[in-house]
Amino acid sequence: MPQERGFHVAVVGATGAVGQQMIKTLESRDFPISKISLLSSARSAGKKAVFNGQEVTIEEAKPESFEGVDIALFSAGGSISKVLAPEAVKRGAIVVDNTSAFRMDQDIPLVVPEVNADDLKNHNGIIANPNCSTIQMVVALEPLRQKFGLKKVIVSTYQAVSGAGAAAVSEMEEQTRAILEGKEAEAKILPVGSLDKHYQIAFNAIPQIDKFEENGFTFEEMKMINETKKIMHHPELEVAATCVRLPVGTGHSESVYFELDTDGVSAADIKTLLAEAPGVVLQDDPSQQIYPMPAYCVGKNDVFVGRIRKDLDNEKGFHMWVVSDNLLKGAAWNSVQIAETLIELGLVK
Repeated sequence: MPQERGFHVAVVGATGAVGQQMIKTLESRDFPISKISLLSSARSAGKKAVFNGQEVTIEEAKPESFEGVDIALFSAGGSISKVLAPEAVKRGAIVVDNTSAFRMDQDIPLVVPEVNADDLKNHNGIIANPNCSTIQMVVALEPLRQKFGLKKVIVSTYQAVSGAGAAAVSEMEEQTRAILEGKEAEAKILPVGSLDKHYQIAFNAIPQIDKFEENGFTFEEMKMINETKKIMHHPELEVAATCVRLPVGTGHSESVYFELDTDGVSAADIKTLLAEAPGVVLQDDPSQQIYPMPAYCVGKNDVFVGRIRKDLDNEKGFHMWVVSDNLLKGAAWNSVQIAETLIELGLVK
């Protein structure tokens, strides 16, 4: 495990779905680690985990846990991040936070490395990892914005249940079994909102992710709207979102309509550009029924794009279908990728 110029890395929320993916991603990337600290809640402290073939004891996350830590990857909920991230920074760590706690703080960079890696140079100890749905969309849109300009985005998401946590996935599976056996499906988790009111997700679509705001949009939709503008440094960009939960285990899908600033662009131009874009895999051949699907993106770090076509009424309008593993590029991989980029830019001491 020790390597030359290795770093002391802490994973906060190590027993959660994203935390587990962070650990696996650090392993698969052969991240330069001299020591790893796996941190979680008090109830998980003392459990064992394996990292690079070595047994590691999970510890309770406390302020003193970050002594000597170089990079801390957080995915344990916003309330924990708000308390412990500043404590980690006080002790010299750089925090990459996967919650919504700091995303819209104007002094904290919100980063997708393929889009705005240079923003890392202005960090003050904390870097925010964007919402999973936002990440995959901006990876696909940024090359288009850079070359053709971008005026408007309307996105409808088809989001996996794993975005709501492991318990929600288990409930979906239990509901599916119950319905197939002719029993009543019990709903206790989804949607996660301000009311104690829940619906079955099995064989259903729930047009609510997070609580509703006064403007009629959900918090998840407002995340996508505001985060996209911040990441792209494009405050005047017109963005609207409708976020829907589907009975899919892992892998978010998005139908994205966008309008460019440039005349005369063809669907072929967009396909050519995205085929070479960092982090993007183009899967677009309708004649062979080739297009991205969530079942086939699981375990992959890329953003998959297909169904690219020109709008029939707006000369500058286009449609595309964007799919990615919400636990990887949407969370764990983007976090580790930020850490890798910090090292590449010489920003980790």
